[in-house]
Amino acid sequence: MNVKRMMAIARSDLRQLWQSPDFWGPMVVLAGFFFVIAPVVLLFAVSHAGTEGMVQKVAATLDILPAKAQHALKGSTPGDRTAYALAVYLFAPLAVIVPMTISTAVGANAVVGEREKGTGEFLAQSPASEREIYMGKIIASLLPGYVTTLVGFGIYSLVVNIMLGPRVGGWFFPTRDWWVLMLWVVPPFLALTLSVVLRLSARVRSAAAAQQASGLVTLPLIMVAYGQSSGALFGAVTAGLVLGVVAWVLAIIGLQRGARAVTRARLLGVDNSA
Repeated sequence: MNVKRMMAIARSDLRQLWQSPDFWGPMVVLAGFFFVIAPVVLLFAVSHAGTEGMVQKVAATLDILPAKAQHALKGSTPGDRTAYALAVYLFAPLAVIVPMTISTAVGANAVVGEREKGTGEFLAQSPASEREIYMGKIIASLLPGYVTTLVGFGIYSLVVNIMLGPRVGGWFFPTRDWWVLMLWVVPPFLALTLSVVLRLSARVRSAAAAQQASGLVTLPLIMVAYGQSSGALFGAVTAGLVLGVVAWVLAIIGLQRGARAVTRARLLGVDNSA
């Protein structure tokens, strides 16, 4: 497999995406809301809960955490401890939902979009092999979501440390479990999801159909990743490492099977068979 041809396809798709602010604009707003606006509002409200009744309600929310997580909480007041729990544990699914939402939107148009734009014939007649085309599309779909998430995660870390660090004894985020989640668990879940989405994009007849089908198919994967990612933070580091290994194996299998869906006939729009 020629890496240069594969990356050329990915760069072409990313360049087109960059030139479409009507697409990436809403995605940036989505990431900004989940990683900045919502955490700031919730953490400020919880850590500054002033009335006794509010403090009791805030403290009661800690009961939903496992015993190990409760022992690890920092802070001298119920409000601070709950804010710490929100920052470290309960916002974890954001690291899964945001990249999957963005990358799924890109991947749904990866193949069917070429046909609709009339560029499928050019791509089908290029020297790149079908597997190289597929992998180039995977990279172009994965990078926007994951890079946006890494940037958002960095901003989220600053927000959490600035708002809560002075109240819980210093800067504390990201924790070790969060590093495992972001660098080891999220990427294979994202790759597995895209392997399904690109197969759909190669088979449907329109971008609208691809968006609808990918939403229905990837929703269960998002829910599984949501639950597993949260569980990885609640458990030991080894749990996250094991989860990552399983996710990587499934992702590799999914990518190998998905590569068969991208054919020159489908790029030309003359074969929509399953």
